[in-house]
Amino acid sequence: MFGFHVIDQYELGIVFRWGKLQDKVRQPGLTWLNPFSCRLTKVNMQTIVAPVPAQEAITRDNVTLTVDAVVYFRVVDPVKAVVNVQNYHHAVSQVAQTSLRSVIGHADMDQLLSERERVNAELKDVIDEPTEGPWGLHIERVEVKDVALPDSMKRSMSRQAEAERERRARVIAADGEYQASEKLSQAAAVMADTPGALQLRLLQTVVDVAAEKNSTLVMPFPVELLRFFDQATTSPTAPTAARSATDLRATSPAEADGAVRIP
Repeated sequence: MFGFHVIDQYELGIVFRWGKLQDKVRQPGLTWLNPFSCRLTKVNMQTIVAPVPAQEAITRDNVTLTVDAVVYFRVVDPVKAVVNVQNYHHAVSQVAQTSLRSVIGHADMDQLLSERERVNAELKDVIDEPTEGPWGLHIERVEVKDVALPDSMKRSMSRQAEAERERRARVIAADGEYQASEKLSQAAAVMADTPGALQLRLLQTVVDVAAEKNSTLVMPFPVELLRFFDQATTSPTAPTAARSATDLRATSPAEADGAVRIP
């Protein structure tokens, strides 16, 4: 009204007089311009959040992915943002899309999934290079929001993760068996040196089995009795007794009768 304009705190005013840019940038507050010769353009200096549409690209290891992101930027030079580029919002969106496809093409799938911070930093540098100098824009932050994988790749990754978990389980079980075998070997060596230890272990096993009330306990032969029979079969008198029994079986009936008949 009558050439008066109100510039908000988060804005700066660029003045054009007869189409020519004026050097003085109008600060927030109330300002007056000649309504016939001057035109005021307000530039928002707040941080702008621009979503990047999902981009489908092929990674360096030939995997097709769909990635979307978000860009945080703000105007640092209002004159360049108004004069040097027609619509800096649309320009930043286009640069972000092309840069996102470029970064995806130079990275592996595993890097996009596990190294998000490095990918975000690379995206920030790529987008900020052509925008800050000529356009007066500063890219504050770039975040990759989502990485969509094809269904076939999801199934392959699921099978890979399952196989890796199974491999770890088998390695852990084999390592446990190996350690148990070492302990059992040491225990067997101790029991061989101390025969009474084997009998004590047998009694301990009997006690453990007897703790279950719903089980029937069958006592085996004592270890000492088995050792007695083993020693009896290996004594020197055993072959002599065996030979005597063989001689008696080899004697004929006539010889046996003659042994007992009186002449």
